[in-house]
Amino acid sequence: MAEVTVGVDIGSTSVKALAVDGDGTVVASARVPHELRAPSADRLEHDADAAWRRGVEEAVRRVWSGHDVRGVDVAAMVPSLCAVDGDGRPCTPGLLYGDARGAGAAGASPAESGELVGFLRWCAAEAPDAAGYWPAQAVANAALAGEGVLDTVTAMTAMPLFDGTGWDPEVAGAAGVDPARLPRVAPGMERAGTVGDAALAPGTIDALAEQLVAGADGDGDVLLILGTTLITWAVVPEWREVPGLWTVPHTAPGKALVGGPSNAGGLFLRWVDRLLGPAEGAPDPGRVPVWTPYVRGERTPLHDPHRRAGLHDLDLLVDPAAARRAAVEASGFVVRHHLDLAGVRPARIVATGGGVRDAGWVAAVADATGLPVDVVAVPE
Repeated sequence: MAEVTVGVDIGSTSVKALAVDGDGTVVASARVPHELRAPSADRLEHDADAAWRRGVEEAVRRVWSGHDVRGVDVAAMVPSLCAVDGDGRPCTPGLLYGDARGAGAAGASPAESGELVGFLRWCAAEAPDAAGYWPAQAVANAALAGEGVLDTVTAMTAMPLFDGTGWDPEVAGAAGVDPARLPRVAPGMERAGTVGDAALAPGTIDALAEQLVAGADGDGDVLLILGTTLITWAVVPEWREVPGLWTVPHTAPGKALVGGPSNAGGLFLRWVDRLLGPAEGAPDPGRVPVWTPYVRGERTPLHDPHRRAGLHDLDLLVDPAAARRAAVEASGFVVRHHLDLAGVRPARIVATGGGVRDAGWVAAVADATGLPVDVVAVPE
């Protein structure tokens, strides 16, 4: 049997799992879809039991058979939170990034906005007798190995609830929660438990994992994540603050990333597809209208949850193919806007995420930015 490690990603619309050998070859993969729920325009959530627990168990089961699994690690989006019972099973919806129930400081990154504190306050009021309040990674870890442990990097996005060394009892108390009901935090390289005979790491953030593997590490590179959320990161050689954008450390030594997330990704494009139905054939370039892609407000660089979408320059000859082309162009110009604001001189885009399978989307990004787009071989 081949020795493999198993990587799991809890995404917005599915759980993905890969079994990968020591040479980096994917020997097994699985995808377990789940629903991304928007009960209202300002809310975004999962059925946490289905997506964070059962979906993870099923995805791991599908890639496990016939392999000698040595390690398992779960990545997920941030922030996220739900209440759990004594068996680690979610008993509230799983709140996701941008949900108004966690509305924090406008324009701030997850580590600065206090969004997770808002999530905690809502979950505690909704389920005051819950055994715990856990992010997606902790729910998955409990399902796989019996303990709802969380990695340090994910915990850092919960500031000020997490102070860098542990859960702040004053902040937790103000939200109505004993910090003992929050997950144990462990360094990302520490064994957090076992799955069968394999070591379980405590987890990580999905976008951090993308940084590690995509190869967008040099000045002039742009890491573009084409997922439910569109995320643009320009690689820069020094820390720089840009109004409207976020700056985060890069995993490449001495580098930083400038950019941030936008709602003009798969969330917007899937909505357009549902609205239009089949969009067949090539559009007439002279008949392509213009979308403003704000079906759920906008994150960076506008930081306005109340923006709404619009479709402009319509006439009787606009067909679904033209409107769909306009949607991917809108997404491409959001990327261009981020790069223009960042003040960089980009040389290439490295695109990753499930959206790289959409040739029209990738082409529109290249057209809007005037840059070559290198697409990763394994979208997961």
